[in-house]
Amino acid sequence: MDEELGMTMTMNKIKRKQTLALLFFFFAALAVGQKKPLTFTDIMKFKQIESPVISEDGNWVAYGTQPDRGDGEVKVHSLQSKTAYTVARGSKPVFSKDARWVVMGVKPTAVEVEKKEKEKDKPKPGMALLTISSGNIFLLPNIESFVISEDSRWLAYLKSKDDKKTDPPKPDAPKDTSAQSKSKKKKDVVGSILILRDLQSQTETAIPFVVSYAFDSTAHFLAYAVADTLGLANGVCVRDLGKKELSEQMLLRRENVSCTHLTWSNASGRLAFIAATLDDKEKPGPASLYVWNPTEATASEIVGVAAAPTGWILPSKNELVWTKDGKRLFFGFRPLNDSDKKEEKKDSTLDVFDSAALLKKREMDVWNWNDPRIITNQKKRWKDVKDQAYRAVYHVDNKKFIALADSSLPVVEASENSNVAIGRSNIPYLKSMTWEGEFNDVYLVDLNNGARQQIASHLDGPVYLSPSGKYVLYYHDKRWFLFGRTDKSLRNLTEYITVAFHDEEDDTPDPPSAYGFGGWVDDDRGLLLYDKYDIWQIATESGEPLNITNGIGRKGELTFRVQKLDPDAKSFKDDERLLLSAYHNQKKYTAFYAATIGKAGVEKLVEEPKRFTFLSKAKRADKIIYTRQSYTEFPDIWVSDLNLKSARKVSDVNPQVTDFAWGSAELVAWSSIDGKPLQGVLIKPGNHEPGKRYPVLVYFYELSSQRLHEFNQVVINHRPCFPFYASNGYAVFLPDVRFDIGQPGFSTTKCVVPGVQKLIDMGIADPKAIALHGHSWGGYGTAFMITQTNMFAAAIAGAPVGNMTSAYNGIRLESGLARQFQYEQEQSRIGGSLWEYPERYIENSPVFHADKIKTPLLIEFGDEDEAVPWQQGVELYLTMRRLGKPSWLLQYRNEPHHLKKYPNKLDYSIKFKEFLDHYLKGTPPPDWLTKGVPYSE
Repeated sequence: MDEELGMTMTMNKIKRKQTLALLFFFFAALAVGQKKPLTFTDIMKFKQIESPVISEDGNWVAYGTQPDRGDGEVKVHSLQSKTAYTVARGSKPVFSKDARWVVMGVKPTAVEVEKKEKEKDKPKPGMALLTISSGNIFLLPNIESFVISEDSRWLAYLKSKDDKKTDPPKPDAPKDTSAQSKSKKKKDVVGSILILRDLQSQTETAIPFVVSYAFDSTAHFLAYAVADTLGLANGVCVRDLGKKELSEQMLLRRENVSCTHLTWSNASGRLAFIAATLDDKEKPGPASLYVWNPTEATASEIVGVAAAPTGWILPSKNELVWTKDGKRLFFGFRPLNDSDKKEEKKDSTLDVFDSAALLKKREMDVWNWNDPRIITNQKKRWKDVKDQAYRAVYHVDNKKFIALADSSLPVVEASENSNVAIGRSNIPYLKSMTWEGEFNDVYLVDLNNGARQQIASHLDGPVYLSPSGKYVLYYHDKRWFLFGRTDKSLRNLTEYITVAFHDEEDDTPDPPSAYGFGGWVDDDRGLLLYDKYDIWQIATESGEPLNITNGIGRKGELTFRVQKLDPDAKSFKDDERLLLSAYHNQKKYTAFYAATIGKAGVEKLVEEPKRFTFLSKAKRADKIIYTRQSYTEFPDIWVSDLNLKSARKVSDVNPQVTDFAWGSAELVAWSSIDGKPLQGVLIKPGNHEPGKRYPVLVYFYELSSQRLHEFNQVVINHRPCFPFYASNGYAVFLPDVRFDIGQPGFSTTKCVVPGVQKLIDMGIADPKAIALHGHSWGGYGTAFMITQTNMFAAAIAGAPVGNMTSAYNGIRLESGLARQFQYEQEQSRIGGSLWEYPERYIENSPVFHADKIKTPLLIEFGDEDEAVPWQQGVELYLTMRRLGKPSWLLQYRNEPHHLKKYPNKLDYSIKFKEFLDHYLKGTPPPDWLTKGVPYSE
């Protein structure tokens, strides 16, 4: 019996061990199936792709990656082998034309940058040169800028001025022992050391005191402007890159001269620049325009100081633009202003009763009711207005210049044709811009005599001049018009086409915008226009329309748009094959198709439930790079031929996505309270269990369903990270909102509430654990909606308008414009002024209905918000506080509309989640929620 009992006990032990082992493996397998939630630290490590480029021969791809927190890098991939290189902290890579080199910036470490509080003390970026054949990396710190020549032989890079290890030598100037010379002070406007590196021999030449520099397009010359410590040998030089000794040729040399805007003509090989003498305060005075021809020893002054029109100067701050044929050079004049006058020497004696002297120190502004622009807008624009150069053109052949623009016609575009340019004037509409928005009168300006012909007035739509200058295309009042320059004809191109070319779904009070313009056909023979779905080629002579997508867009609800393969091309060739994006309006994916100029029909290239985005084409090869993404797939870089038949993924930036409970996205459909069909995106939680109800975060703005196949940006900022919440047990809902003019608040309610009810009916949403959030316009909608419904357990409003009656006359600090136009014409959708529709402003303002609020509300604002006056948050908070409603205002000091400082973004993200977890999951409230946080500095 004892032996049998022992055997039995042993067998039981074995069985228990087997059972425990089976349980262990079961739970281990279960654990493997259960993916982990994202943490804030995980978010900080996720990377974004920046500045992707493909080499001209199509054999290499380079791109930067940047984590949300920390140091990034540049990756360089071969498309013909498995070769790949990594450059730590690299950014903005540039290939040489022959794809033998990659040059890029190198950022200082994030730790080094954050150690220094003041901008001037922060470390400067450097430069890296990667040799593709060997993988060798040449690193240099403290580099201001760099350029590779067009022939790929030369690299020029300018060292930072505060690089103490590379102080430039003393100026090479004639000795002068005069008292005047001895008394000369060192200048503040001083150049740095420019290094010219021969990439073949790897030898370098140092050039001191360089301010700016530029290679010509043929790489025969390097031009550079110099400014030395005493200002004795300032000017412009060139070096002949075809000569072994790289001899320097001085094109202009003058004491205290400041030379800027070195601009080469690719066609003629001429160099243009501007030269101005610096005054005692080292400010440039009236300037001259110079041009150098390589056949000449020095540069020639083509527009001198005295040649400027009376009351005008040619300013040092300017823009030089050569036409492609090199026959015209655009530049600018500006009117004389007070800053051009020499200041009188101040009397050293002080009279405390001198009223005139005291008044000069006053600080005040006069707001005149009849000012074209209000004072805040004037202040924001002052630097640009003070330095604005009004366009003129210099004709090389006859050596004459023509002033084209002035204060009555402030904008004239540079154009390639030899006859006319487009001019725009908003002068008649400056005052009404406060409540109407931007409008312009449009002119044709004769390049040969400056004569103007007005062709349209009060336009708020786009205007396009054809490449040869024969036609002007413009959009007005829902229609496209074509003006013929030679016969002065005006035709409505879309009058007899039965589809609309304006945005039929626009729900703002201002006139609907156009669907868009696709480009010109060679020799001005035709042009491309978009309706909602299709692309139309219209002949300029006859007006005959051809639907080159053959109506397939409208039939399949696909929105076709041209992807421009050559950004420098001014027009499309006959029979040119076009790459098209195709957005499915119902299923929300974006595909690639092809079409042909002059023919009807499309060819499907790639189409699946993803979002495809074209990036660029190799200049000398039929290869393109693009991204492919979905809610669960990061938009990595892909490469393919033009037919999308040989596609393969190049990058794999965030492979850790698969480690997390990312969740899944699906489309949801419902109808608004008044029967409008709507769509939205439901993001189900990671590790979703069918039949289980979840807490829901509702995030909205206007339309959001197009984000179905979008990989949500994994960053810490003012918006919630959707996969973060999905992986932490929340469902996320992104509903569409369509608005009625005059009822923006109720429009939000009648769209969002039925959508949320749909989630409850589907069994996904816990009806007692639903939160609402939006920022800016969505913040307003959030604040308003909780006055209308008690459906939400909590709400978070970022930068909301609380009181439209006071916000109407507020100021947008980033532009200095009054906010009136937003309410009368644009997003706020009231449709009229405060005195026309006072009831609309009151009905749509949360503060007037705050007594009905039963939802706890968290408000966030930066107290330097440049879009919404942050006092709007204070009004809403004070109203709820007075009514005894649970409310909190997070005021982030010295922050704009979207938080910029990382500690503040992190703090808001943490408080955001703590707030939701408490009200939707029942977790204990944090101290800041119950006890507050007393002020301290």
